[in-house]
Amino acid sequence: MPERFEIQVDGRALQVEAGLTVAAALQNAGQPFTRRSISGEARGPLCAMGICFECRVTIDGEPHRRACVESCRPGMRITTGTEPGTDPQSGIASAAAVDAGLPVATELEADVAVVGGGPAGIAAACRASESGARVVLIDEGARPGGQIWRHRADPPKAARAWLARLARAAVTVVGDTSVIEVLAHGGEAALPAAAGSFTLHAVRAGSEPTCVRARRVVLANGARERFLPFPGWTLPGVLGIGALQALLKSGASFAGRRVVLAGSGPLLLPVTAALAENGAYVVMVAEQAEASAVLRFGLGLWRHPGKIVEAFRYRWAFLGTRLRHGVWAISAGGDERVRSVTLTNGERSWSESCDLLGTSYGLVPNLELARLVGCALEGGAVMVDAWQGTSVPGVFAAGEPTGIGGVERAVVEGEIAGLAAAGREADARLLLPRRERLHAFSRALEAAFALRPELRQLVRSETLVCRCEDVAYGTLDPEWGARRAKLYTRLGMGACQGRVCGAACAHLFGWTPDTMRPPLLPVPLGALETARGADR
Repeated sequence: MPERFEIQVDGRALQVEAGLTVAAALQNAGQPFTRRSISGEARGPLCAMGICFECRVTIDGEPHRRACVESCRPGMRITTGTEPGTDPQSGIASAAAVDAGLPVATELEADVAVVGGGPAGIAAACRASESGARVVLIDEGARPGGQIWRHRADPPKAARAWLARLARAAVTVVGDTSVIEVLAHGGEAALPAAAGSFTLHAVRAGSEPTCVRARRVVLANGARERFLPFPGWTLPGVLGIGALQALLKSGASFAGRRVVLAGSGPLLLPVTAALAENGAYVVMVAEQAEASAVLRFGLGLWRHPGKIVEAFRYRWAFLGTRLRHGVWAISAGGDERVRSVTLTNGERSWSESCDLLGTSYGLVPNLELARLVGCALEGGAVMVDAWQGTSVPGVFAAGEPTGIGGVERAVVEGEIAGLAAAGREADARLLLPRRERLHAFSRALEAAFALRPELRQLVRSETLVCRCEDVAYGTLDPEWGARRAKLYTRLGMGACQGRVCGAACAHLFGWTPDTMRPPLLPVPLGALETARGADR
């Protein structure tokens, strides 16, 4: 039996299993709310991956902790903002706690620093370490695996060999840690840097500063879901498709809950299967791509027979559930939580009752760190050479930051990047043909699940685009661009720093992101001052 202990939520005692995240514990307790927005709207988790900051709660007196990345601890005291006026507001300044004394930073040195503990980061760290390099792996998760290999106890079968390999390698793994800044050559911006000296400032467990000095850096910090605004998308209970999977892996139970999934991409199949296998009642699955496009993609998978078998296995798990193509969500309804969703096929519309709505439209690379470092981008991804090297000497990128392509592509790119960062290009050369085959799969994936133009027409004047600052679509002028929108409306200036609304505005208006400045995430002022002091 898993260990159980007591925590407190809004003064109420709650028994939880060890290993649950706070967000999962709240879901199990029937608590879909975590905070109130600046205009008083009830909000709950959206991404469940530490990106959106909608799940912020106060933990042991410290506000603005992300419930989805915090593990429950015995005696933990959690305060949500479920009542109007009780939630600290979303500005970065209010999230920063000033300590009476500055915390002391943990300092580490490495030949190669890897940012991100998913498949690409694990592969890069293993390969670099096995080549004789001193390696530090920094990850936001409590344990390596990333989102796809996230686990509480037993890792998924596909991850076991790599996780065992990582455990055998001489890699220093720093978990629960977010990188907030990368500097080169004595604190100067990394843009003109030559290979040789980088300082990564990070914060562990929300407030403990960590400093890693490395000769080379591998960016393997993954991707996030693309959320597109529509009426009702801010209601608690409207989550990302991957968010539902992340919550399940974090210990949440959706048994008996009515769930509708409406979005796009191959992630729909495994998430629906996991929900069905865990007792959820999946009302319907709606894929916005037309059946003909998905069929063409499926027929092209003869080069990847394992993926065909996997797709059939997933579909078998929810065989009794309706799966419709060319269908998408146009609105969600409810009081202070979702109760229904309205769907359309472009010709007629209808409503489905639900307790949870999973909706997102594929993935977008996490590029904030690459942009901060100064890496050149192309087609919405980091531009890399044959060895996964970026335009910044000494900085490599692997996995989703270079383009969305799945686990196999992420692993092989991570291997190449790790070998190249350790100076083993000759060994990396053997992996190039395999990477090219997987890139062809990525191109087919992108074509099959391309977003339909009707998705730009979902927003109404009052529909919120920026959830952190409650900026409505009607207040934005398509001619502005990201910079003017930020100046006029505060769009993108909330806690998530544009990670949610940035992709939405790129889709709606074609805006490219504004400049990146450190810190990349809200952090306590004491931790930030310690980081700055380490460079003086």
